[in-house]
Amino acid sequence: MPPDHSDSGDQSALPHVVAGPRAEWATLPSHRTWLYQQAENIFSFFANSINPRGCFLDLDEDGKPLAGGPSRPDPALRRLHRTSRTVYSYALAHLLGRPGADMLVDHGVRFLWDRHRDAVHGGYFSSVGDNAPADTSKQAYGHAFVLLAASGAKVAGHPDAARLLSDVSTILSEHFWEDEYGAAAESFTAGWQPLELYRGQNANMHLTEALMAAFEATGDDNYLRMAERIADLLIRRHASQCGWRVPEHFTPHWQLDEGYSGNVVFRPSGLTPGHWLEWSRLLAQLGELGGNRLGWLRDAAKRLFLSAVKQGWDLAAGGFYYTVDWDGAPRMRQRFWWPCAEGISAAAFLNALENDLFYEEWYRRIWDFTATHFIDCEHGGWYPQLDERLQRANDPFFGKPDIYHSVQACLVPLFPATGSLLSSISRRCPYRESNKS
Repeated sequence: MPPDHSDSGDQSALPHVVAGPRAEWATLPSHRTWLYQQAENIFSFFANSINPRGCFLDLDEDGKPLAGGPSRPDPALRRLHRTSRTVYSYALAHLLGRPGADMLVDHGVRFLWDRHRDAVHGGYFSSVGDNAPADTSKQAYGHAFVLLAASGAKVAGHPDAARLLSDVSTILSEHFWEDEYGAAAESFTAGWQPLELYRGQNANMHLTEALMAAFEATGDDNYLRMAERIADLLIRRHASQCGWRVPEHFTPHWQLDEGYSGNVVFRPSGLTPGHWLEWSRLLAQLGELGGNRLGWLRDAAKRLFLSAVKQGWDLAAGGFYYTVDWDGAPRMRQRFWWPCAEGISAAAFLNALENDLFYEEWYRRIWDFTATHFIDCEHGGWYPQLDERLQRANDPFFGKPDIYHSVQACLVPLFPATGSLLSSISRRCPYRESNKS
């Protein structure tokens, strides 16, 4: 049975959202126009990021190249996950018919192959500078995004995407994938020696997304089965035993490590409600791609969404806390842009499947907070973070660091809940026709 919505916390304390008689925002022409315009604003902002020396520039809040400085990232560095996310995002833009998007896809694909790829040992360096690799480690997180970028570029018709997709798939299979557990190892040296005694859900969550995209790009069921195995390990086995909250950190044998404390951005201690929302969408997509063969996926998606809005949403001020403790208390009270983006996508996807006013109201609530606090109407793009008083902050993120989460939040509600954006956009399906009787 699906979870009772009363499990989602004290709804009476939330601001009232007038939903009307099944008047879904995502079906209203005016809201759909607004979503397309928001996506276009994001694409326009990041179109200025082409680096003449190769790859893409980090941008400040005004859309200019981000300057370096003490405690700031080196502007000469190109990070594998950002390169790949930009390629994927502009592959979506190309499929939408945005002029010039194909040039950004080509610019990024060439840099992935010529500069990020290790021509000696294989795999992809985590970051490179103007003249040489800067971080030669091979990370599952970055390689997952290379797979996503290659899949997007292939669907978008890039002539070298199949080569990139084949190469990164081989690397993932031969070096990262641990068939005993049904998940990927975390990291290696340049010469493929294990780098740390750690396994993490974050890299595997993004690998699940990339594997689904690769399945859609190729039709190869092996990608889909790998995605299902990761979901089984992390969600059916672990999250279900943690009150439908996704644990982040594990030992090499995939035993939970509750006391782990690592990088504040990628490996924060405690639990991260934004990842519960992200998994909620991915599980629902995975179920649809597999023809709902695994019946537990949609129920798990709904339960994770409920847990996130119950424990992660600030009832007083709004927004999702970045992390919570194991007892559910807020730990890191900052509000980052990406949990709201993932909450929007999850609410839209679940509402398309369930036609449930509960998801419609959360869709509107999260968009209201996002439009008020994150969207930069003057320059474009989204501000990345707020402090606990909802004031804009500049640490740990600087400038406007990412296109990938925000543009998907704008696009997911516009297309049928049948899989990822890649297949939906490429088929040019009208919104939700396949979900309506």
